[in-house]
Amino acid sequence: MTVATQRVDATASAAMAAPAVRLEGVRKLYGDVVAVAGVDLDIVTGEFFSMLGPSGSGKTTTLRMIAGFELPTAGRILLGGQDVSRLPPYDRDVNTVFQDYALFPHMTVADNVGYGLMIRKVPRDDRRRRVDDALRMVRLDGYGARKPGQLSGGQRQRVALARALVNRPRVLLLDEPLGALDLKLRQEMQLELKAIQTQLGITFIYVTHDQDEALAMSDRIAIFAQGRIEQVGSPADVYERPRTAFVAGFVGTSNVLSGDVARQVSGAAGTVTVRPEKIHLESPGAPVPADSVAVDGRVRDVIYLGSDTRYLVTLDAGGELEVIKQNVTTSSMEVLALKGQQVRLIWDRQHTLPVAMDPEPTGTAETSVGPS
Repeated sequence: MTVATQRVDATASAAMAAPAVRLEGVRKLYGDVVAVAGVDLDIVTGEFFSMLGPSGSGKTTTLRMIAGFELPTAGRILLGGQDVSRLPPYDRDVNTVFQDYALFPHMTVADNVGYGLMIRKVPRDDRRRRVDDALRMVRLDGYGARKPGQLSGGQRQRVALARALVNRPRVLLLDEPLGALDLKLRQEMQLELKAIQTQLGITFIYVTHDQDEALAMSDRIAIFAQGRIEQVGSPADVYERPRTAFVAGFVGTSNVLSGDVARQVSGAAGTVTVRPEKIHLESPGAPVPADSVAVDGRVRDVIYLGSDTRYLVTLDAGGELEVIKQNVTTSSMEVLALKGQQVRLIWDRQHTLPVAMDPEPTGTAETSVGPS
């Protein structure tokens, strides 16, 4: 084997081993405002990866830099090991699906899906075959001759997805694509997207501010706040083991305790969190099992939600805890009768988790201008 061949093989092996997407110290400034404040991230080939955070947290700006619609102020973006930081969007092996679909209303569904192939001068027969395959993939067989205006919102979203997939990109970027749909349709499309991603094995990078959406679909999630990543992990990791008070409060509902109440609960100074569904609502004076925590309080309010009920309990030691309990055997009248009653709250000590307090805002992404 020649030296040149060895070098080519080594390069190919490195490309295969490289993450689908790597961000190295990526920053983005809009004037004096920091939208993305130094992100380091590896996204594995073939995973469904979500960027989750509130508006202004930097997640959409990060996605737009991966797509090439924004250039980083500093740092590098690599796709499959290749530095694409300064390349335009059309020279990157990625496609993007937007919330507003961006379909051409005067063109048929088939022409919308095949538009990118036509621009790239793919032969007509090959183009027709690939468009048919893409429409079949998103369960829109036979819809090719229709116009976007003749479709429902979910169908238009699937057309936009087919148009992005027909080019067979290495990475598919999705910018809050289900945000305009109603709840039931959004939940159905979540299952569709995950099934398609699993079938194709394409790397999906999904931006959302909806925690339930991220938890339902993702292999891993990056939690964004103030232009930085607070935590990266599986849905179970970020929900069950949040590292910061922000992650605990943003991913699901969580009780964050500090000061004397936290000291009473955990036996040490600092800040702790406990999820509302981990807490048992018991009668005053109820026995406390070994390795459990107990605090007493009074039910300030009761919010009946059908399948479950939220109880807001003012603690005798100060502060307040939220408790969520499923309505397995109780009626609405029974749960509402607890309002104003004295109770004891008990939970396993292992569910009391220490978390880091979040730094004070520094005028970064929360006050950013431009994309979130």
